[in-house]
Amino acid sequence: MTRLIFFGPPGAGKGTQAKILSEEYGIPHISTGDILRAAVAQGTSLGQAAKSFMDRGELVPDELIIGIIKDRLAEPDAQQGWILDGFPRNVAQAEKLNDMLAATGQACDRVLNLVVADDVLKARLLSRGTAEGRSDDNLATIEHRLAIFHQTTEPLLKFYRAQQANLLAEVNGDQPLSDVTRDLKQAIAPTA
Repeated sequence: MTRLIFFGPPGAGKGTQAKILSEEYGIPHISTGDILRAAVAQGTSLGQAAKSFMDRGELVPDELIIGIIKDRLAEPDAQQGWILDGFPRNVAQAEKLNDMLAATGQACDRVLNLVVADDVLKARLLSRGTAEGRSDDNLATIEHRLAIFHQTTEPLLKFYRAQQANLLAEVNGDQPLSDVTRDLKQAIAPTA
């Protein structure tokens, strides 16, 4: 079984790499953003509760996110493993995830952090914004998103470093796509 948590700043390529590895290992790529949108679309009770926060432009509370993740990890396709992308976002969520996994007899096998310098990320995101017409990918917004990422992720990385030896693997995300995939597979190899 392969149970992975993907970290990395906006523009690091998490979604692209998670999709590649999801297909390679035959496990679902679980994006919290996708889950929230699906739960809202399906009209589940959790989805309806999340929608009320999303409609007000507020962050969905940890308890709701945990409930949605718990439901998703209980689905049949996630029994042989999963890739979490965009969750946990803070230490409190990581602690709750650990408790939830322990209660269901699961554990995270590897936490993968894609490392890319901020100047490279800014260039990537600015070109993505231009190419895809994304209004949220302007320099001020990008710099704000990166600042939030660094502020919330550093404690998370410390948390996972302290969990167990070799749980956290850092991979250079500033190299050709196939090289990043190769390095991620090497980091996963002991668990797959």
